[in-house]
Amino acid sequence: MSALLAAALVAAACGSGGGGDTVIGKASSGHLTIAIAEDQPGSSLKGLNGDYSGFDIDVAQFVAKELGVEPSGITWRSTVSADRETVLENGSADMVVETYSITDKRKQVISFAGPYFVAGQDLLVRLSDTSIKGPESLNGKRLCSVAGTTSAQEVKDKFAQQTKLVEYAHFSECITALLANIVDAVTTDDLILAGYAAQNPELLRVVGKTFTQERYGIGVKKGDTASVAKIDDALTKMISTGAWNSSLQHNFGGTGYKIPSPPQITER
Repeated sequence: MSALLAAALVAAACGSGGGGDTVIGKASSGHLTIAIAEDQPGSSLKGLNGDYSGFDIDVAQFVAKELGVEPSGITWRSTVSADRETVLENGSADMVVETYSITDKRKQVISFAGPYFVAGQDLLVRLSDTSIKGPESLNGKRLCSVAGTTSAQEVKDKFAQQTKLVEYAHFSECITALLANIVDAVTTDDLILAGYAAQNPELLRVVGKTFTQERYGIGVKKGDTASVAKIDDALTKMISTGAWNSSLQHNFGGTGYKIPSPPQITER
């Protein structure tokens, strides 16, 4: 056997067994690049000192540690919702951990591990606004969400066809618009909204009427099944050891958000 052929066989074996371009292959070097949000309090927030904190950050660090990567070996890549598939496809991130709902459309482009949390879509409104009691109340109202999500269109399609949709790149921009009376409501998952409401309890409130089920997964490159299995094992361990619940209690325990039971890990 020639040296060239032997090298090719080794490379092929690495690719099929979790090396090369896979998450577990990258993790074997002690480093991973993980895409996250930077403006979601309680979930994933970049502090003034540049450090990240939140439930998604805890999940990402736990999974990385189980794959052999210490926190110091993680490069955080702040990403907007519209770019989550793109960063996996172009290789600028190895995983996406960003309140990332598992959908059939997204599964055509990337692969998911999880789910590690199940949220529900809800509405955030000004505390003084008593006219919005659910998605059916939004006809003629200005509803904000971010590009790359399905939340606002879900409301318009199923509940209030006369809703006026407004999109920004970041949820924090929707919150600013809500506080400034530029929009009447913000829609996304209740977990995210709870974090924003807790930052502004004297000005904002979550309506508290969920109308979808959002299963959060960890996104990886399409077809990386070996890594999905390892990530699922890590998520199962996080739940069984109590680290999952501890993180949620730490990040959302004072917000009034009712922490649900952990989900079954199914994306294998």
